[in-house]
Amino acid sequence: MLTILFLGDIVGEPGRTAVIARLPELKEKHALDFIIVNGENAAGGRGITGKITIDLLRAGVSVITTGDHV
Repeated sequence: MLTILFLGDIVGEPGRTAVIARLPELKEKHALDFIIVNGENAAGGRGITGKITIDLLRAGVSVITTGDHV
């Protein structure tokens, strides 16, 4: 069975910090195969930057969705 985690809006630095800090633990605890996050507000309501994208991918995110802020 494929195990997927889909996190809603990551907002600003507090949201990024929380996701990056907890994701490895969640991935191991729940044997996650695929992690999807919404990153359109990851830069504090100003879309997402290349650095933020890399940080999220390195933390274990598989896919980053966006919306009208990108």
